[in-house]
Amino acid sequence: MPPRHPAVGHFPTIAEVLSLPVLVEGLPRVLAGESRLDRPVRWVHVTELLNPADFLEGGELVLTTGMPYPEDASKLRDYVDQLADVGAAGLIVELGHRYRKVPDELVSACRAREVPLVELARGVRFIDVTQMVHALILDAQGALLRRGRDVQDIFTALTLRGASPEELVHTTAELTGTPVVLEDLTHRVLMCELLGRPYEPVVSAWSRRSRATPTLEKVAPSGPEGWLIAPVEDHHGLWGRLILLDGRQAPEPDPEHVLVLERAAVALTMARLAGPAWWERRAHRSVLRDLCERRFRSPADARARAEALGLPAFGHRLFAVLIRHTRTGTQEEHLDERIAKELTQTGVRALVGETAPGRIGILLALAQASAWQPVAERIGRLAREELGPDSVVAIGPGVTDLSGIARSWQEAEQTAEAITPVSSDRWFHVPADVELPELLGVLRDDSRLQRFAERQLNRLVEHDDRNGGDLLPTLRAYLTAAGNKSDAAKRSGMSRQAFYQRLHTIERLLGCDLESGLRRTSLHVAVLVLDSRGAASAQG
Repeated sequence: MPPRHPAVGHFPTIAEVLSLPVLVEGLPRVLAGESRLDRPVRWVHVTELLNPADFLEGGELVLTTGMPYPEDASKLRDYVDQLADVGAAGLIVELGHRYRKVPDELVSACRAREVPLVELARGVRFIDVTQMVHALILDAQGALLRRGRDVQDIFTALTLRGASPEELVHTTAELTGTPVVLEDLTHRVLMCELLGRPYEPVVSAWSRRSRATPTLEKVAPSGPEGWLIAPVEDHHGLWGRLILLDGRQAPEPDPEHVLVLERAAVALTMARLAGPAWWERRAHRSVLRDLCERRFRSPADARARAEALGLPAFGHRLFAVLIRHTRTGTQEEHLDERIAKELTQTGVRALVGETAPGRIGILLALAQASAWQPVAERIGRLAREELGPDSVVAIGPGVTDLSGIARSWQEAEQTAEAITPVSSDRWFHVPADVELPELLGVLRDDSRLQRFAERQLNRLVEHDDRNGGDLLPTLRAYLTAAGNKSDAAKRSGMSRQAFYQRLHTIERLLGCDLESGLRRTSLHVAVLVLDSRGAASAQG
């Protein structure tokens, strides 16, 4: 079988070194540290000294004939402890010069410290071993340097064109083939690229797992899951962490993964320093849109993603709030921030972000269901202050699980669409506020409704246009007064006789009896359709 060569840019492992022909000839046999043969070999060091640690830096594969080894077992343990403490990759002992068999004390000491120990039954030329392994190491280092330049070019190009943080995170995941998470200092997952994996097993219980994983001085496997972590900074210092969920549980990190992670963290830091960064709003907006449009694979996925962003989805009442407005630009972003800060200061957990042009979405998580009205009123006041009287705040029915939030969102959207700002005298609206006029306003562009209104009122409208009359306003007043002629005449500023004459003319033109309840209902619907189209034209 041909020897296995290390992957491009990677140091050879002990297992790969042992498969080289020059060592295969020595009939190598592993005596200890079998589970650590994946350790990378950064150099080969030939020594017959009893204090090798003074000449090692870590990652070396030590070759020896065992000539200086003492008979005292405690000194053999001290020798192994030195190798383990300095981080030597492993130890190879050639038999025939000092030993015919590796001492049991040496084997026990290596097993206790999990130091890979290999015996060579036949002699080999150590110089051939060092030359061959060093050639592999130098090739790997050269390949890593070339790969480093390529990765640097990729992230430099992304930085120069102002790539979004989502794109930087996505590129990091693609280059490493590993899920990547960007979190802030409160351990909230703002952005992540899971490469097609479901959210639930990757980001569930994120805050607890992240807090158990410290940021080390250098990029190395950290915490119980062996994450690779690089810090991301801004003008105020440390801002958050970029995390590579390697999951290999290897003693040494993949050097290419380290390289990519470090370059990506620098690019994200540059993006934070370049100007105002609404990264939290972007994260909220992304999750809100995914929830509204049912993009998550399962309720468990939706719950895991929302909780990883800091929204408690379990044991809380969830409410979808929608702000409809006509403003654009910084006012909307400013309102996003004001609402988020205000809710945070009052202890309300929420996601806040733009869900569509002219739409700001808020997902509330309230421990007490009865607390939603004061919160909705506070949001309505803020919207009115920032966006003026043309804004409408609508809130959907509360739900107990994220699987129902899309339906709540749909009802909030329909309510916001139906309520006209000019008729809004409340801080917020609920679906029950949508009555016939509002419903017809939403449906005003339906051609069937337009034809119905035209058939009902065409003769009346043509008469008014031809004669400069006021029969349509008279009918509107009569219908608004629920058929009370005296009240309608008074509200119209007419005498009862003049008003009655106009009603008779209306009955004659339309060929109907206005005393009929069904007929009045049909005419009232037609008038409301006509009015809604006129109001829409005036607003446009």
